[in-house]
Amino acid sequence: MNEIININYSSDRPTVLGRELHDMLEVKTPYAKWFSRMCEYGFSENVDYMTVVKNVLRVDGTEMPQTQTDHQLTIPMAKEICMLQRTERGKECRQYFIRIEEEWNSPDAIMQRALQIANSRVEKLRGENQILLEQNTAMQPKALFADSVCASSTSILIGELAKILKQNGVATGQNKLFAWMRDNGYLIRRKGADYNMPTQRSMEMQLFEIKETVVTHADGHTSINKTTKVTGKGQVYFVNKLCAGV
Repeated sequence: MNEIININYSSDRPTVLGRELHDMLEVKTPYAKWFSRMCEYGFSENVDYMTVVKNVLRVDGTEMPQTQTDHQLTIPMAKEICMLQRTERGKECRQYFIRIEEEWNSPDAIMQRALQIANSRVEKLRGENQILLEQNTAMQPKALFADSVCASSTSILIGELAKILKQNGVATGQNKLFAWMRDNGYLIRRKGADYNMPTQRSMEMQLFEIKETVVTHADGHTSINKTTKVTGKGQVYFVNKLCAGV
C-alpha cells in the first residue's frame, strides 16, 4: 500500500501527526485554530490524541529554535477528521486510514505484536536473571564459608580470622583487627590482665570462647595462659559484618 502520510507505530497503537494531516488535507486555516475547532467534535486528550512539543527552526531563517505544539492522533480520530472535511482529499485520506486499521487488526499483525511482546518479556526476564546470577556468584564464596563454618565447631585465632577477611576483600591484618574489635566493644581495651579478652556482651553473643592452657615452668610452678578464640558463630558474624561494604 502506498504511504500518503507517515504512520507512527512506536506506541501501542498507530498514530499520525496532526500537522502532517493538516498539510495533507490542504487546510487553509492555521493549524492551532483548526485543531481547536476539530476538538469541539468531542475528541479527548490522552484518549484520542496526545500533545507533543518539539523544537523547530524559525521561519525567518535564524538558527534560534522555537517550540511548536503538535499532536499524535489515533487513526480513528484522523479518520473522523477526514470525513468532516467533505473534500476529495479528505475522502482519499479516510480510505487510506481505513486500510491502515484493517492491516493493524489483521490476524497476522495481531500475532506479530503478540510475539514481539512475548520476546520483550523474555529479554527482560533474561536480563533480570543475569543480574541475579551475577549477585549469587559474587555471594557464593561468602555463602560457602558461612555454610562450612556453621557445620563446624572449630574456633580459630583472631589472626586466622584476619586472613579469612583479607581473602574476602577486607583490607585488614591481625593487629588492625584486634584494634577494631577493641574500638567496637568486642574486646576489653583497658590495659591489665583482661586486655584483649572478650567483653561480657560479645561472650553473651557467643562470638568468642577463651582457651585456657596450663603452662609448667622450669622451677616447677604452673600458670594459666588465656587465649581468645573466635567461635564458628563469631566467624560468620564478623565476615558478614565486615564484608558488607566490600
